[in-house]
Amino acid sequence: MMKDKPWFPVAYMFVVTACFSTVLIGFSRLTRERVEANQEIAFERAVLEAFAEIEVPPTPQIHERFVQLFERSEQAGGAYVYRKDDRVVGYAVPVAGQGFWAPIRGIVGVSQDLDTIVGISFYEQTETPGLGARITEPQFRRQFEGLRIGQIPTPIGIRPTSVTPADNEVHAITGATQTSVRLERLINEDFSAWLEKMQQQGDAQ
Repeated sequence: MMKDKPWFPVAYMFVVTACFSTVLIGFSRLTRERVEANQEIAFERAVLEAFAEIEVPPTPQIHERFVQLFERSEQAGGAYVYRKDDRVVGYAVPVAGQGFWAPIRGIVGVSQDLDTIVGISFYEQTETPGLGARITEPQFRRQFEGLRIGQIPTPIGIRPTSVTPADNEVHAITGATQTSVRLERLINEDFSAWLEKMQQQGDAQ
C-alpha cells in the first residue's frame, strides 16, 4: 500500500501544506483591498477625532468629511493641514513608535499658532486591555485638549498621578507605566521632529 512507503508521510504533509497555503494566500488576496480600506478609514477617523470641534460622521461618510477638511502638505512638514473657511486652523501630525507590546500609531492635533495641542487620537494599538489600551479612552485623551506645547525635545510630558502636571504634561494611566513611558517617548520624538521642520520653514521665509 502507498501508506506503507517511507516517502508517503513526507509527500502527504507536502500536499496538505501546499493546499492550506494556497487557500490562505487566496483569502489574503481577496481581502487585501478591504483591509487596506479599513486601515485608511481608521486613519482618517483618527485625524477627525484629534479635533474636538469636528463632529465625526458615520463610517460611510468619514472619507468625504476628511477630504473636505484636510490636505497633506510638505510645506507643513508632511502634516495634514486643517482648513475651515479657506483659512488654516490647525495641523494633524502623525506620530508612531513602539508601545509595550506592538507599535502605537496616532494623530496629534495642533493649533495654527503651534502653541497648543487641541487633541490626540489613536488608530493602531494592541496594548493590554484595561491597562495600556486605555490610551484610546476619552478620559485619557481629553487631558491633551488645550495642552501647552513645551520646548523641544520634550514638548509633552506624561507623569504619574501622584505628581502635579505642568502646563505641558498629562497624567499617566495607573498600572500602565511601560505604555505611558513609551507613548511619551514616541510622541516627543515624532512631534519634536515635526516642530523643528516647521521652525526651519518659518526661518526660511
